[in-house]
Parts: sequence; structure tokens; C-alpha cells
Amino acid sequence: MRTSHLQRLLGGAVAALAALALAAPLAQGATPAEGYEDFAGCPSPSENPEVAICMHSLIKGGNFKMGSKDVPLDKPMTLTGGLNAELGGFAANSEGGLSEVKQLVPGGLIGITGLEWLVNFLTLGQLKLYAVTELVGEPEIGEGLTLPIRVHLINSALGGGCYVGSVSNPIVLNLSEAVEPEFSIDEELGIVKFLNGTYVDNTFSAPGANGCTLYLLGFVPISINGLVNSTAGLPAGSGSNETEQDIDIEIAPSELVYP
Repeated sequence: MRTSHLQRLLGGAVAALAALALAAPLAQGATPAEGYEDFAGCPSPSENPEVAICMHSLIKGGNFKMGSKDVPLDKPMTLTGGLNAELGGFAANSEGGLSEVKQLVPGGLIGITGLEWLVNFLTLGQLKLYAVTELVGEPEIGEGLTLPIRVHLINSALGGGCYVGSVSNPIVLNLSEAVEPEFSIDEELGIVKFLNGTYVDNTFSAPGANGCTLYLLGFVPISINGLVNSTAGLPAGSGSNETEQDIDIEIAPSELVYP
């Protein structure tokens, strides 16, 4: 399957909606109109006059395997923002971007560190480990969907700075279609929908962990970057990682979202 399919569909959809956008009144509002609430993360014209297309994506499920750790994407995530007329220049307001959702990591804190004796110091709830995907760069829509991210590992005993990837050294996902989305247009609202698509990447690399510190008894810090790396198989080069994500994408002209 050619990975430029999404870009071609989006480009055609933008052209098909041009007449609707021209017919809309001049955009002035800072609150999405009724029916466009899902696009609240898209900047209004007063926030960013370059935005021509508003986008809302829902990541409904899938998995994210990095090194030896495979995390199910059980909780939905959203990516919302705006694009210019060439489908570039992604921008988001304070309500947009990639929602930071806690996904449960199988094996918990013991599984990521290999320290089985932690069971004697922490409760069952404290042993749970969560992964949050954070956007650290500009998403791109081209031959697929490109997302520069880092993964935040969250546990009360780890402090707040345990990450895989960073702003300067991100994990770059280049998601391409494995299952083509279903294309439709809500003619009343002018929203173009690409539903039930599946997107994959099995070529991305993942760097080693950074900032991972175990706080024993709440105040004794022990750096465990090396433990996390050895247990999770990090750093992990291309071919060692994979993600599959079930995604719905909706777009609408800014002039319709902010009438």
C-alpha cells in the first residue's frame, strides 16, 4: 500500500471544502461553533491567522513496543490543532496538542527495574507504573503521520523526571497506513472524516532512559537509568520497536469552526 494515501485524501478533502469555507462568514470567534467542540484545540484566527484547517485525531487503541516492553494503548488519546493551507505548520492552543494519558505498563515498577525486593517497601498501588506519551515537536502530515515524542515513566517512587526520549533527542514515529480509513463527509457541518484507519511504524529508534531516580523511603535517591535500560532493552535501534495505532481523523475549515 502506498503510504501517500492519507496525504492525497487530505489534499482532496481540503479542495472539496474550499467552497464551504468561502461561503462561511468571516471568522472572528475564539470558541468553536456548535457541533465543532472537538476542534477546541485548534487556534482561532485571532490566536493564529495562518491556520486554515482544524484537525482532531482520536487514537482509539493499539500498542506501543519499545525495546522489550510492550504497552497496550487501552485509554484513548487525542491530537488536536490546526494546519495551514498546505497541511503543514501544525499549531495548537492551550487546549490542543497531544493529550497526556496514563497507560498502564505491564509488570509495573518491578518489571521495568528488575528489583523484586521493592515489593517489601511499596504497596501494590505504589508498584504500578504508567507511561505517558508527550509531544516534543511539530507533527507532520505527509506520506503518513509523523510524531516526535518522548515517553514519561510515572511512578510515585521515581520522582517526576524519568523519560525515554527528550526534546533534543526525541522518538520520531513515522506512522503509515496498514488499514485505509473509511472516508466520509458530514455535509451539514462540512467535517471530513477518516475513520477506523490503522497506522503502524516498526522502524523507529528509542534512546536510553534519562532522569530515572528511585527514591527509597521517599527521600534516598538512587539513579536507575542503567537498570531501566538493561531491563527494558534500551537504547533500541530500528527494527526492535513497533507501534500499531487505531486512529480516527477529522478535519474542517477554520472558517466553519470559528464563525
